[in-house]
Amino acid sequence: MEKTAVVTGASRGIGAAGAKALAADGWRVAVCCEKNLARAEEVCAAIARTGGTALPFRADVSDEAQVDALFAAVREALGEPSALVCSAGIAHWGLFTDMTASEWDRLFAVNVRGAFLCCRAALPAMIRAKCGRIVLISSMWGQTGASCEAAYSASKAALIGLAKALAQEEGPSGVTVNCIAPGVIETDMMAGFSAADKAALCADTPAGRLGAPEDVAKAAAFLCSDAASFITGQVLGVNGGFVT
Repeated sequence: MEKTAVVTGASRGIGAAGAKALAADGWRVAVCCEKNLARAEEVCAAIARTGGTALPFRADVSDEAQVDALFAAVREALGEPSALVCSAGIAHWGLFTDMTASEWDRLFAVNVRGAFLCCRAALPAMIRAKCGRIVLISSMWGQTGASCEAAYSASKAALIGLAKALAQEEGPSGVTVNCIAPGVIETDMMAGFSAADKAALCADTPAGRLGAPEDVAKAAAFLCSDAASFITGQVLGVNGGFVT
């Protein structure tokens, strides 16, 4: 039986790779983005070329009305979602003392409030069906903290706490909730790093390379699969050994 998955932040990077990985596993995928619908459409076209099913959707995950409308549209077009991968996120680099309250609020609105709103929209049907998969994309900095990324680290730590709590709350209903904590992944967030910076990060990673979005995507697809039905409340580090 075909199943539907919602992937946020899916027009690029980890989210796009996650959408493709789920489609390859037979999921019908809602490819969600905030602004760049053209890139989401490109992801859907790539999925279609491999025989998969995906449709693009646009919503600001920090906006309650838009998230509710998103899930209503997904249900009408693809069916009730039984998997949710929350990959939408933004970052902020700089000294904590230089960060404005509005910058802090926006980062938490996307990274944490967005996950809350999407989980809240997805869970009732999963609970009724006694089956569901939720995967939150955190970060290794949510586990260890990172200098000049205090807000980002805090928001990603919040996702870990949310996953652990929801796993306990929803476990009796057959819903699993897990976190993936990626390491240094070659995405648009790395655009500001020089070749020397990247080389240093590679040297600090026991695997000897930066991660690819597909490395995280494969882990997310596994956690959404039937093979992961007894895995919940966990934080899976996909970091090449950077954090152990």
